[in-house]
Amino acid sequence: MKGAKLLLEGLVKEGVEVIFGYPGGAVIDIFDEFHNYPIRFILTRHEQGAVHAADGYARSSGRVGVCIATSGPGGTNLVTGIATAYMDSVPLVALTGQVPTAMIGNDAFQEADIVGITRPITKHNYLVTDVDDLGAIVKEAFHIAASGRPGPVLIDLPKDVQQAATRRPYPKKAEIAGYKPVLQGHPRQIRNLAEAIAAARKPVLYVGGGVVASGASGELRKLVEKTSIPVTTTLMALGVFPETSPLSLGMLGMHGTRYANYAMSDADLIIAAGARFDDRITGKISEFAPHARIAHIDIDPTSLKKNVRVDVPVVGDVRMVLKELNKIVKPGKCGPWLKQIRQWKKEFPLAYRDTGKIPPQYVVEQVFKATGGDAIICTEVGQNQMWTAQFYPFTEPRTFLSSGGLGTMGYGFPAAIGAQVAFPGRTVIDIAGDGSIQMNIQELATAVVNKLPVKVVILNNGYLGMVRQWQELFYKKRYAGTVLEGNPDFVKLAEAYGARGFRVEEKKAVLPTLRKALKHPGPVLMDFLVAGEENVFPMVPAGASIRQMISGMA
Repeated sequence: MKGAKLLLEGLVKEGVEVIFGYPGGAVIDIFDEFHNYPIRFILTRHEQGAVHAADGYARSSGRVGVCIATSGPGGTNLVTGIATAYMDSVPLVALTGQVPTAMIGNDAFQEADIVGITRPITKHNYLVTDVDDLGAIVKEAFHIAASGRPGPVLIDLPKDVQQAATRRPYPKKAEIAGYKPVLQGHPRQIRNLAEAIAAARKPVLYVGGGVVASGASGELRKLVEKTSIPVTTTLMALGVFPETSPLSLGMLGMHGTRYANYAMSDADLIIAAGARFDDRITGKISEFAPHARIAHIDIDPTSLKKNVRVDVPVVGDVRMVLKELNKIVKPGKCGPWLKQIRQWKKEFPLAYRDTGKIPPQYVVEQVFKATGGDAIICTEVGQNQMWTAQFYPFTEPRTFLSSGGLGTMGYGFPAAIGAQVAFPGRTVIDIAGDGSIQMNIQELATAVVNKLPVKVVILNNGYLGMVRQWQELFYKKRYAGTVLEGNPDFVKLAEAYGARGFRVEEKKAVLPTLRKALKHPGPVLMDFLVAGEENVFPMVPAGASIRQMISGMA
């Protein structure tokens, strides 16, 4: 069996149903085999679109996303998307073509050391030099991508390896020496955590994307039912606990709610589950949670004690750990604490001004109203991302897809395409800025050709909004490089690709337009002309503690 054929055999056995990508000479043998296998190929219009689509497919479905690109520039165009998946622990397998093995290192046409380039941003990567190793490598790649702390794996495939023949069959099991992620938490540490909860008077559950990755939403909700501990989530965990619950504090951190940040600052016990205490969450690290004992549950032992001290570390799969914890946990006496939180919520709700122009926050609220909350929401990065996190109350996991760790503009639209492929019957919406949508706007062709009814909501303020906000607040309003002159007519652009386009200039037209778009069977791009210099508040300035928030409502 030729290497290209064995690769496709392996992909089928790993349950791959769809691949996103772009062809080229170094992968033409693989593409030739697509005709012989029941795998759907989605041709994107840029390799970055392919990797973000595979990422969105993975985040929404929980399955491993797969993308393919040719050698040289094909591979390097995947780099940003691979780094995005790496930072957010998304299971991904990226396939790249490579020049023949005898030409590697000779600066051959379209040669790039993609293994070397991606080594810091992949969980693991491979250069296949012997076709006899190919089956085992593919098997290992999918196992590594999906197990433990998930992440992207790259397989670089020289052209001669694709064409060479092997008698070695595809393996039934992955055998990887030294790679055995710890799944079960240590019983003593789980007991210590249960005792800490029973003793706590001001506990907070701080929940990250690891809870989504492990499928632990159900166990988390059971824990909250038993203990009445309030829950705050990172950007990556939105929806894992219903934000409509009285015990939800919403998102915390730089643009989190005031009551979430106050709760974290005053807590006597913080239980971190599948989160990593990044700088956007902690603010000034020396002033973070000064009164709290910290418990940390994570499958990745290198995440423990990396950024903050930890009093009760528990290494293991968060779903398994919470399952065992729920068997023995007893609630503490936190009635006065919950009363204080209710008071903070009453005093410091999320709010915005209505200046006469369309408030972008209002558009997000109307997206929720139009969908009834039953949608997969993707975002780009910047103000659009934060307003969505603040004003769309997510209630289910895997319904919010966004680039968190890397903050990749241009992520949302191709990710929405991937999610729509995974769930053809669901409503999928990308909430974008007028800057970020243009980074992968070419994928409108992908949506149209494949009849993917993704809806795009552009919050068009004429700026690169988040950077402009920093320039306004901290650089004396010296706008440099943030005024978007020469934006296209987005309605005409959508129509040029064969999609529908709508422009909205009045607040009263927001909800009717959204409803009209949702009824349309194909992709729709909506251009909402929103207030130009609206800011995202609350906001923790750089270097400040998370208690020191700018409200913007004075």
